[in-house]
Parts: sequence; structure tokens; C-alpha cells
Amino acid sequence: MSFATEILAMIAPNEPANDGRLASERAGSRYEAGLADDGETNGCYDARSTGKYDNEARYVMTVAGEIAGFVTQQGYATLPAKAIEYAEMLISSTIASAALGTTIASSRIIRALELERGGKAEATLWFGAAEKLPVAAAARVNAVMSDAAASDDSDLRNIVHAGTTACAVSLAVAEKTGASGQDVLAAIVLGYEVAGRINGAMIGGLQKKGFHGCIVAGFAGAVAAGYLMKLAQPQMAQAIALVATSMGGLHAAANTSVAREYHAGLAAMLGVNAAQAAAMGFLAEENILENERGFFAVYGNKPDVADVTRDFGKRWSILNDMGIKLVPGGHPHHSTAEAAANAARAGNVAPDEVETITISRPGFKALTGPQFPTDLIGVAHSPAYFAAAGVADRNFSWAHAFPDKINSPAIRGLLDKVRVGDPPTENLERYKSGATVTIRTRNGQSHSSTVYAPRGAAMLGIAWADVEGKYRALAPFAKFSADNLETSIKVIRNFREVRKVSELVGLLR
Repeated sequence: MSFATEILAMIAPNEPANDGRLASERAGSRYEAGLADDGETNGCYDARSTGKYDNEARYVMTVAGEIAGFVTQQGYATLPAKAIEYAEMLISSTIASAALGTTIASSRIIRALELERGGKAEATLWFGAAEKLPVAAAARVNAVMSDAAASDDSDLRNIVHAGTTACAVSLAVAEKTGASGQDVLAAIVLGYEVAGRINGAMIGGLQKKGFHGCIVAGFAGAVAAGYLMKLAQPQMAQAIALVATSMGGLHAAANTSVAREYHAGLAAMLGVNAAQAAAMGFLAEENILENERGFFAVYGNKPDVADVTRDFGKRWSILNDMGIKLVPGGHPHHSTAEAAANAARAGNVAPDEVETITISRPGFKALTGPQFPTDLIGVAHSPAYFAAAGVADRNFSWAHAFPDKINSPAIRGLLDKVRVGDPPTENLERYKSGATVTIRTRNGQSHSSTVYAPRGAAMLGIAWADVEGKYRALAPFAKFSADNLETSIKVIRNFREVRKVSELVGLLR
């Protein structure tokens, strides 16, 4: 028996005991029998169930173990129908954004790098020559493509692009394992759920501490990969623990450079790596999430750790927190563009009548990003551009990601008129990347609009017409055939009926 096989046998679950005792009771009896003490000062892993013994022989379930227990008990049939539909929409959104990402140098560099490394032909790189690489490499390349275009999805509470990671990983792993469309959709929902719950514990920390949201997105990759690899509960817990100590990423770098999509590639690749290592028996510090100086302590802000595992199955992040981008750029600015356009239309305001444009949103105290952007990266992080474009054009669309709009005299003439107002003090719980924009004209008139959540927010409902409109707008940038484009839309819309993911990825060329 190999070393990896011996370790796997040690942590793999045995058949449940038929004596009716709780896992903690069975664990205690194992310790009394002398089977639990391995001399480790940090406790010992239980072979029957996920958790640890403390130094006083008390059995303790870890947060990673609780999450793993929930995930490994779920299946397509147990998940809400709307969550499954939104997972299909996330696939559409992720691939559409990746199509635009093929035009961006950063994604081409990572693709070339992984192709040069080569390896087993396990999963397909989307578009181009549709080359095949090892699962982790394919997931990385495809995630970078999607994130590079800044047109994917976000957790609207604390911007994390978990859908890109979940979709890129799920499609790559499923291609190797032969999983069905239903399996993939379940993996996406569950990956998004775990990332969402952990992200909830990051509110007030993470970015404010200088870290990028990819640190959370990696959990979506590890859980999705582990689910499709059919990891048992102890293995899934180890995958979660491993990815918790794998990721890095600085918010400042992501805000001003293409390091943002580099982070996305790492989240996907390291999520796969964590699941693969756990499957082979790699053991991490399973209570790393809740430990002193652990994940929540380092990245969060004194979070309610119990809330991470509270009410499993009663609330779903993909239904409450997820937003699909229906225009390009950073999700925090989408509501700004909507509110600006609403105010300009309501007041029938012409650009040359504008004196000031004021943005107000929770926690927003100064303009961020470039005030005069010159490319997609700058646009994605420029609230001034979103506000100015919304007022000048009375709308905001995919066209605003490209040079004609970026260099529009009407928009550029308004950029230096954008201001930041006092943050709102009422209805704060309603703001999900929301904003209020007030236009003041030269003749002293004032016109305001508040948008609490942008179009494409799950909490508002998402229409297939908008998602497929996005796909048709962006997919042609990948230069694959019109027939394949339309057929792929139909396959995605009915992904739950797909038997093998090759039915979709085979069209992305």
C-alpha cells in the first residue's frame, strides 16, 4: 500500500456506526480505547467523522468540517430550482466575459505560459485552438480570461467574483470526471454558497485590511472541485482547510493593474490543487478558519463565526448576494451609472448644463481609481467615468468599455465635475453596491436618483433576455462561428439536460 493510500484510508469515512451514538460520543470511546492519541499537541483527526480532539479528549467539530458535512450531503435534487437556473446564467456570464477576455494581453500571456508547460490533456481551454491541459491549468487559463474583461459576476456585499472561479473550475473538473450538467450546476451553487458564507464573515475586513476578494473566491473553486471529485466529508474539510492557507492577493494591486485577473487564475488553480491534494490524503490544520491567528482572524473583522454555518439550506448566497454584470466594469459602480442616467433622464439634463455630479454611497468618501481613464482597466475602477457616462448618454452599456465611448468628448467633459457627497445614513441595509447620484445644473436645479442594487442583482431577479443579450454582445470577440454561438446559448439555457460538458466546451471554438 502506498503512503498516499495509507493516509487516505486513515481519514476516509468508515461505514456509519449502527449503535445510534453521536460522532462525538463515538470519538470519545475511540480515545478511551487508546486509538485517538497520536502524540500530536494540536489534537488528532477522527477517522469516522470530520473534527478534532482537543488536549482534554473532547471531540470538537471544526467549521471546515461543518461546511463539508453540508456540502457532501447535497445533490442536484436538493437545491432550489431558482439557484440552479442562476447557476446556468453564471455559466453564460462567465463564458461571455471570457470571450471578451481573449482580446486582453494578460489572458494571452497566461494561456501561452500554461501551454508551454503542457501536461496531461484533461480539460479544454476555451476558444482559440481549444487546446487541452491538466485540469488546474485549464481552470486557471479560463478564469483569467473571464476576469480580465471585468464583465463577470460579484457578491454584491463585498465584491468577490466567486462565479468565475466556480464556473471555470466546475467545467474543467467535470470534463475530466465525466460529470453531468446537473452535477456541474450543483457544484456551482455549492461553491458559491460556501464562498458567500465565508465572504459574509469578511465584511469590514478583507479589502479594508488590504486583501483582494480572490482570497474568498478560492473556496468556491475548492468546494466545486471537491464536489465533482466526490470527496467524502473528511476530504472536503481538508480541501477547505488547504485553500484557506493557499491564497494571497493585495487589493491595491488589483485596483490598478491586471494583477486582478492574475488573482482570479490563482483562485481557480489553487482551489483545484486543494481538492486534488485532499483526495490523496494531504492533511492540513482543519480548524484554520476559526483558529487564533487563523483565516477569520487575519482577514475578517471580529466576525460572527457561528453565522458561517447557521441555517444551512435556508438561505442561499446565489439567490441573495450574487449579481451578474450586465454592463462592464467594477460592480460597485454599476448603480452609480444607473442612478446618473435616471437623474439625467428625469431632469432632461444636457451635458453642457451640468455644474456638478455628486455620488453618495455607504463607506464612499473619496473618488477612487483614475478620474480620467484611458482603457478598460481604468474604466473598470473609475466611479467618475460611470457617473459622467450615465449623465452624458443617459444610459450605460457594453459600448462604454471601448475607445469610442472612453474618448467621447461629452463624457470626458463631465469627468472633472464628479464629486463625492456624504454617505447615506438611512436604509443602509438596502444598499447592495447601491448609490445615489445628484446632478446640479448651472441654473441651480437639482435632480437625484437612488439605485439600491444594480440590474443583474439576484435579489431583484435576473432575466434570461439580459443574460443572453450579454452573451451575444461579447461572445463574437472570441471569433468562434455564429452557428456555434447560437447553439452554445441553447446548450447553456438547458445545461441541466447536458450529459457531458463536452457538449458545451466543444462549441467554444
